[in-house]
Parts: sequence; C-alpha cells; structure tokens
Amino acid sequence: MTDRSSRRGFLGAGIGLMAAPQAGAADLKLPVRALGKTGLKPTVLGFGCMTTSDPSVIEQAVDAGITYFDSARGYQGGQNERMVGSALKAKRKSILLSSKTGARSAEQAREHLETSLKELQTDYLDIWYLHSRSTPENVPDDQLDVQDQAKKEGKIRFRGVSLHSNMTTMIPWLVKKGRTDVILTAYNFTMEPEMDKVLKEASEAGIGIVAMKVMAGGFRTNKPGTPNHEKLSRQGALPAALKWAVRNPYVHTSIPGITDLDQLDENYKAVASGWKQADEKLLAAQMKAISPLYCRICGKCGYECEKGLPHSDIIRIVSYAEGYGEFPMARERWMELSEQQRSVRCSDCSVCSVKCPHGVHVAERVARAQELFA
Repeated sequence: MTDRSSRRGFLGAGIGLMAAPQAGAADLKLPVRALGKTGLKPTVLGFGCMTTSDPSVIEQAVDAGITYFDSARGYQGGQNERMVGSALKAKRKSILLSSKTGARSAEQAREHLETSLKELQTDYLDIWYLHSRSTPENVPDDQLDVQDQAKKEGKIRFRGVSLHSNMTTMIPWLVKKGRTDVILTAYNFTMEPEMDKVLKEASEAGIGIVAMKVMAGGFRTNKPGTPNHEKLSRQGALPAALKWAVRNPYVHTSIPGITDLDQLDENYKAVASGWKQADEKLLAAQMKAISPLYCRICGKCGYECEKGLPHSDIIRIVSYAEGYGEFPMARERWMELSEQQRSVRCSDCSVCSVKCPHGVHVAERVARAQELFA
C-alpha cells in the first residue's frame, strides 16, 4: 500500500497489522511502562513533535495507540504547539502531553507556561520541562519554584528537566536535588556505559526517564541519489537504534521525531517487535558510518575551542539540517548562538584545538554549520 489514503486507512485500523510476513505480526502491540513514581503509564513509543508539520500524522498516532506527545515553546518558531494543540484537542483526555521552556528567568518561564497552555488548547500539561539544561547553574531554584507553584495550581502535573549534554553529571545532580519528577535525556547506542548506570540510579530513585535523540543524528532523510545515502541510510539501522534505546528497562518511554506516516509506521513496528540479535550488526555498521559526523556528547574532547565555540551544540545543530532535513529549525538554533560565536570561522585556525576521542571531524562539522547558516 503506497498511496496516502490507503496508508491512512491502514494506520487508523491499527498500525502494525501489516508489519512483516511473520507469525504473530497481526498481534504487534506497543508495551507500556510506569514513568517513575508519577503514576503515568505511557506507551514505550512516544511521539516527538519537533519536526512534525502535518497534524494528521499526530491524529493517526493517537488512533494507533500512542499515548505520549511532546512539543516545546520554541519549536518551529513557536508554531509547533499551536499545531499540536489543534491535532490533540479532541483527544486530550486520552493522551499525555508535555512541553518545554528554554526560559532563563523565572518570569519568562511563567510567561512561557501560560503561552504553552493557550497554544496547546489545554488547562494543564502532564509534564513541563525546563529545557536543554547542561549545568546546575542552568537549573536555578527560582525556576524550580515556578514549577512547584504551577503544580500546586494544577497547571502542570509533573516537573521535568531536559538534558542534551553533560548527562552523567546532571542526572545524579537532579536526583540529589530532589525537585524533579521526570528527566528527558539524550540517549542512544553511541553513548558510553556510564549512561546506563546513571539512568538506573535515577529510575530506582523514582524519577521518570524519557529518551530523546535515540536515532543518533537521524540521517533518515538521505534519499537515494543524495551524497550520503549509501553511507548513512542503511536499511533497518534507525529502527534498530530506537529498539536499542527502549530495550533498557530504565527508559520508560521515548520521543523520536516523527515527520510522516512512513516514520510512524516504521517506529511502531520497531518498538512493538522488539530488539533482535541481527540489530547489533546494523548498529555496528551505522556507528562506523556516522562516527566522523555525530557528536556523542560524552564531554571527553580533552580541549576547549580556542575561540569559545560550543562545538558539541553546533554539531548537533548541523545534524538537524543534514540528519533530520530540518534546515529552518537548525537555522533557528544557530541564531540562538551569540553574535560573537556566529562570527567565528574555523578556516581562520590552522589547527583545531578540539580532539574527539571517537573520531568526529570537529573542525569539518563546525565549518559545515558556518557554511550553511552564516
């Protein structure tokens, strides 16, 4: 079934029924897990709305049984929440909904929450995250106070913090701080075993764990005929990456970005069918292919950029454009850098001071971002 109308009919009837020609394929069903001590039980496959522009895909996901949907105040220039709210308004009571604020002051955080509730057309959020925090200083008490107050007022049910980097430091810190119900963290097959240890400790402490960046840069959009297709579009590698992340029992749900019905179908089948031994080989090949391109956010570069560039963030930004095919979003993130950082050119340095132990071509990737966005 390749035409849009027939695919939508299939998805609405129950995604996964046409999975693979194998025994029991019609019985594929998404597992659910308890989200820490929150009492929430989302499907292990959630829906990251960041790259979604078609509300019908979100509607089909609800019909298929996915119960957790995530947006943020800053996605798509602030328009993503409005689209998500429209798609989910009629089904709000049957799903879990989260959003995020990148605010850096308590006053702005309160404003963001009110705007999020309005745009999402809801009276409350199930989880509200302080977004993209990488150091304890980025999680000030006054913003945690805003979360506490919002919870008392019934505007949010649970308090969250999202992490793109420095996770092995931040997760234990948040556990010890004791003011966070749910942690949304980057987590994928490229990361070192220490991540599993801190996730286990957080989960055992009763904190809900939501995984993002599970595709390790995506690279799903490299279609046949494009330069990176043969190298990066290994059949089955991205579903295998998703399966790898959610096979960890201390990952309670995940929010891979879903753009269209094909991705929704692929992700559903991956999580419903579960991890297989053959997936290991797919990920080994994918690791080799993406090593020069994808930052593992391990924090073990050994050296800082002499010009003060946040190289890990910039490599993540360029992956939005080249991996996810989301140039406008990547451009937005680029413009959030300081004017001084945007003015730097890697070509001005004869040798890059940053050395990646995993083989990322740091100077090339940062220069690529400068070429694309500057």
